[in-house]
Amino acid sequence: MKILLVNNYHYLRGGAERAYFDMASILSEKGHEIAFFSTKDKKNKKTYWEKYFVEDVDLRGRYYLNVFKYARILSQIIYNFQSAKKIRALIAEFNPDVAHLHNIYHHLSPSIIHELKKRGIPIVMTLHDYKLACPNYKLFNKNKYCDKCVGGKYYNCFFGKCVKNSYAKSFLAALEAYFQRHVLKSYSKIDLFIAPSRFIKNIIVSSGIKEEKVKIIYNFVNQESWKAPAGNKKKDYLLYFGRLAEEKGIETLLEALVIAKTKGLILKLKIAGSGPDKENLELRIKNLELNDSAELLGPKYGDELKRLIIGAKAVIIPSLWPENMPFALLESLAAGKIVIASDIGGIAEIIKHGQNGFLFKAGSADDLAAKLTELDAGENLKIETNAVKTAEGMNAENYMSEISAVYSGLMNS
Repeated sequence: MKILLVNNYHYLRGGAERAYFDMASILSEKGHEIAFFSTKDKKNKKTYWEKYFVEDVDLRGRYYLNVFKYARILSQIIYNFQSAKKIRALIAEFNPDVAHLHNIYHHLSPSIIHELKKRGIPIVMTLHDYKLACPNYKLFNKNKYCDKCVGGKYYNCFFGKCVKNSYAKSFLAALEAYFQRHVLKSYSKIDLFIAPSRFIKNIIVSSGIKEEKVKIIYNFVNQESWKAPAGNKKKDYLLYFGRLAEEKGIETLLEALVIAKTKGLILKLKIAGSGPDKENLELRIKNLELNDSAELLGPKYGDELKRLIIGAKAVIIPSLWPENMPFALLESLAAGKIVIASDIGGIAEIIKHGQNGFLFKAGSADDLAAKLTELDAGENLKIETNAVKTAEGMNAENYMSEISAVYSGLMNS
């Protein structure tokens, strides 16, 4: 089978890119022929298909102060004519049986959906975030969960300044959402959506996508690569790894450490990652007098990150926004780590409290501190064993079987 994989970025940038490259790997292993379509970037992985990649849309800076640049960017994110032209040329050479889209919003744009549809190519799209329901992607604004736009009420994005706390950028995002939904009707042309969690399926269906067009298939993790080496000993630290941003709830975690400390429980925390909240977190650690307890390590990748995860006593996922199905969760489970996570989004579908991890009320430092105390006092071997069993069920073979059935069904229909 010839499969075209499409994503805004062709380098490892986040969860969507991780899924994009992992999918390419397992599809190739099964003998399928793969082509890629993405944007140009010096960090891109090399591929034969990069000759068709398009110039990226620069959404950084204060472009909204220049009315002509603002109008040009608006037109590009609604319908990128360069993307349409380039994907036509790629299709002419590759002639795919199926196109599988990941993130295309704002950069490649939904113009590619229309080109694929014109040529009768079945289109699958994996939902990595909430863009189809929420113009700022996250169901999160002003440091709390927000679903005001769900159902097509995108004007709330503008009034809430949901994108970068800017009226201009929020207007751009809301206008684009209205245009795609009511004028171009781009996403109604997709044949099937893959939802990595039940939570995101419910959100998308509530936003007007037909339920029969959304299939739940959880992300997968390579179990073998996360086995701890023989003789490995866990250390005494807790670990957070990922993006340093307000929606990730790291401040809640720091406050929980303070509460635990007042109860006589001294905990060590390592924070691996980078992001816009780095300076704020440094200040919070200082103000909360946690310099001896919390350590910002900076970004960690590959084997170095793996050693950190495998050596941790537990992994904390304190998100304030409803995570879909983060790889941080799956990798931690595969490594046999106890995960202590917010009871929000897709994570709560995987973690069963007290069985394969712990859940706490999102945003509650008191509840998180209580779970940290429970972790410290409890017998955790059974939970760690169950964590590994959970990850074993989310493997590449199961994923491949379900994806192959999706492709075959669409081609046959």
